[in-house]
Amino acid sequence: MVIVASTENYKMSLRRGCARLGLSPSDRQVETMIRFVDELARWNAAYNLTAIRQPAQMVTHHLLDSLAVLPYLSGARILDLGTGAGLPGIPFAIMAPERQFVLLDANGKKIRFVRHAIMTLGLGNVQAVQGRAESHKSQVRYDTVVARAVGASGKLAALAKPHCALGGRLLLMKGAEPGEQLSLNLCGYRQGVIRRLDVPHLEAERHVVEWIRVDDSESLRDGGVDG
Repeated sequence: MVIVASTENYKMSLRRGCARLGLSPSDRQVETMIRFVDELARWNAAYNLTAIRQPAQMVTHHLLDSLAVLPYLSGARILDLGTGAGLPGIPFAIMAPERQFVLLDANGKKIRFVRHAIMTLGLGNVQAVQGRAESHKSQVRYDTVVARAVGASGKLAALAKPHCALGGRLLLMKGAEPGEQLSLNLCGYRQGVIRRLDVPHLEAERHVVEWIRVDDSESLRDGGVDG
């Protein structure tokens, strides 16, 4: 009974959070996202995939934190660069089944979990790939490249550049306001825009930095520098 009650609480928290984000997940999508949290918590006990240990916190810090960026995705093909344990890619894929997602990470144990989650959740619009951004090959470039950014934005932008289609978006998820990011005028990108995110139930700052991929010569005319 305790487990059932906890699961229902997680579902309620997720539904309320999604409502605040302007999202309306179906019952099946809510069930699938909570099942993802259950699997992540179970694997995390053995493989230390994420520093967040409690399922209730995973709903806020992983699911809702990811879904706050969902409205900024563009196009049909999305690359989650450095997906870790499948974030934000798996919540995106559950909520946007019409889009195709590639989740890329060099960490073998994390990609094994992501593949397990894809199979367990029955997600047909997701591919997990183990590898580094520098060596990733795709026949078609992506409409959006997203990274739950940990490293320097200039370096991440340079890594994403070969994978992002012209006119496509690069979205870097950040914590506290990354004011210095607007001073980066990167070769191959239009001037960045910082958007503040209001993540329900999360008492911490969240932002997303958005760049639009342009032809290198266009950004160089604007004074861009290589990342």
